[in-house]
Amino acid sequence: MARAAEIRVGVSGWTYPPWRGQFYPQGVPQRRELAYLSSIFSTVEINGTFYKLQNPDTFGFWAGEVPEDFCFSLKGPRFITHVKRAREITVPLANFFASGPLRLGAKLGPVLWQFPPNFRLNLDLMREFLSLLPQDTLAASRLARKHDHRIQGRAYLRTDALRAIRHAVEIRHESFADPAFIDLLRSFNVALVCADTVEWPRLMDLTADFVYCRLHGSTELYRSGYEAEAIDEWAARIRAWAQGRSMRNGRFVQQPGPARARDVFVYFDNTDKLRAPQDAQALMRKLGIEWRKETGARREPIYAQAAS
Repeated sequence: MARAAEIRVGVSGWTYPPWRGQFYPQGVPQRRELAYLSSIFSTVEINGTFYKLQNPDTFGFWAGEVPEDFCFSLKGPRFITHVKRAREITVPLANFFASGPLRLGAKLGPVLWQFPPNFRLNLDLMREFLSLLPQDTLAASRLARKHDHRIQGRAYLRTDALRAIRHAVEIRHESFADPAFIDLLRSFNVALVCADTVEWPRLMDLTADFVYCRLHGSTELYRSGYEAEAIDEWAARIRAWAQGRSMRNGRFVQQPGPARARDVFVYFDNTDKLRAPQDAQALMRKLGIEWRKETGARREPIYAQAAS
């Protein structure tokens, strides 16, 4: 019997000062914010990996703070997407995968590759980029061994099991609304991010065996929230994707292929910075998703004693 598709709803990042005393109750120490978040949501998008290389101990700490069936999505380094602009990136990719993602084990979810708004479609370049992405943990381990001196002495190169690694690409330039690009993504089983934004193309084409959504704000980038009508609309799309039903509510570059059930990952990125948690919970309620978990492996309480 086929495994039922999963729907995971979460937020992008978790270390936002305005959330303290709002989403995070008073008394939750900053070091336990991830543990608290993982009792509410089944997934989170890690932003820190976009800005700099982390280290294996950090990945290990994150893994230990969350329940066993929690899932992290990682943003690939901007050095690869924004600085190198997908050119000559074998060593930067090796450095990224050597920096500790494999330390997450079964909690490693999709890797998000976010390209800048001034990055135009170059099919040959994108084909080369996609061909370099490791499709499983053993391939990632082999790639990681090509790291350079920046990771020397702190590389994490092993994997505990053979698992697929999913990749998603977020584009922000109209030139990517090209049927040839959709075909290219499908040939590599890489998801085209469905990005809800007023500033970039919002394309709904399904190109992989999973769906990756980023909800950046319904009317104002990173700030505006999602009212009940918008939550209803996104819930209907997500149900259709997860149940393998046809979904035509949106903009498509190509005619869709045969419908099939797909895992769905949804991240609210309207995090300037108070709406994301409440909107994510509203969507979960609409979808009938319940996720209330004991926090991760660490035994100290989440709530600190109030200072007297």
